[in-house]
Amino acid sequence: MRMMTSGIDLRHITLDQLATLGVSDIAYVKSFTSEGRVAYAVHAADGRPIAIIDDRNLAFATVRQNDLEPVSVH
Repeated sequence: MRMMTSGIDLRHITLDQLATLGVSDIAYVKSFTSEGRVAYAVHAADGRPIAIIDDRNLAFATVRQNDLEPVSVH
């Protein structure tokens, strides 16, 4: 059985191909504390920062409204 994603054979993936997996589909949401308050950083799958949002639910909703799948990072 061959595992393929977007034409990429996952058994023989290069670092460049790995870096692009999920870029157009996934956004990561990670909590952090700034000045004693919790906020949520949203990053593209390649690590590029997209936004900082004060509310977790709003961060996830914003990601979904932009046709991305949010993934929580702990």
